[in-house]
Amino acid sequence: MKFIDEAKIEIIAGDGGNGVASFCREKFRPFGGPDGGDGGKGGTIWAVADRNVNTLIDYRYSKLHKARNGENGRGADCYGKGADDIFLRMPVGTLIVDHNTGEHIADLTDHEQVVLLAQGGEGGWGNIHFKTSTNRAPRQKSEGKEGQRRELRLELKVLADVGLLGMPNAGKSTFISAVSNARPKIADYPFTTLHPNLGVVRVSHEKSFVIADIPGLIEGAADGAGLGVQFLRHLQRTGLLLHIVDLAPFEDTVDPVKEAKAIVKELQKYDDSLFDKPRWLVLNKLDVVPEDERKKRVKDFVKRFGWKGRVFEISALTREGCEDLITEIYSYLETKRHQEHRSEETQMTEEARGISSIDPDDPRFKVMD
Repeated sequence: MKFIDEAKIEIIAGDGGNGVASFCREKFRPFGGPDGGDGGKGGTIWAVADRNVNTLIDYRYSKLHKARNGENGRGADCYGKGADDIFLRMPVGTLIVDHNTGEHIADLTDHEQVVLLAQGGEGGWGNIHFKTSTNRAPRQKSEGKEGQRRELRLELKVLADVGLLGMPNAGKSTFISAVSNARPKIADYPFTTLHPNLGVVRVSHEKSFVIADIPGLIEGAADGAGLGVQFLRHLQRTGLLLHIVDLAPFEDTVDPVKEAKAIVKELQKYDDSLFDKPRWLVLNKLDVVPEDERKKRVKDFVKRFGWKGRVFEISALTREGCEDLITEIYSYLETKRHQEHRSEETQMTEEARGISSIDPDDPRFKVMD
């Protein structure tokens, strides 16, 4: 199935049905009075997050989604039937933006999360609502209200714990296929990966995390060169970035340090928050480097790159060093989750006790002598 991560759609909620002005004309009821019913409610459009949907391809080719209008009211106190609501199922991780105003309507982050997109119009009132003690034969009625109409931009940001970053042919696809269940296309030419790939890494039977591979970046990506910049948004939700570097490029004229610095520069140019994410350096393709040169080449790279963070040496092809890396990743993610959980519990406790709302300088809380 083709991967689609952007789409523009138009949604039109249903109009409410009109109320009716009608009078009872039954036999033996000469003064039956008004009996015009209300119009039915127009259909409302909702978005539903579904983890079983992986792409926005349905919305690339089906751009208009329109709910039915409510039925008009009728005589004999008959109300018009309300229209059914429409539920648009979208992948978890979809960002919904109003195309005209730029307003962020919703961010679908949880399975079965439901968000209102366009409210259906209310039905109009029939003349039975306008009857009073002084106006026993009202001829007033009201029209149904129009349903909301919107143009929306859908952007899918995949939800992954770890994101892979690097130049084309750095070995990202080989790495994700070696450590997870993902099976991306692998070849010895640049830009083999044309769309993001997700893989589940199993550390043990009950321990796992999700890893995302995006197309490789090149210098000038933030200005539109190459493919990777189109998919950098998918790394914005990740908790950890792995910067994979080809330590043994095919051409001697290629400097891995220069390429690595170019990636970091493009990352910062694209988004500061993405640049500030935790990032580990992964030096790949050590199987191509002679064993007696590995330590020297790694040390030289780290020194010239000016890297002071964590460094891992692997060979994705032979899986050398991969097991240690995924174990360290899982340990890091678990520690981060526990810290976030404790932080949330502390905040909830403080709010429950009212600690966060007390100002020590407030005279109401000063002890009187």
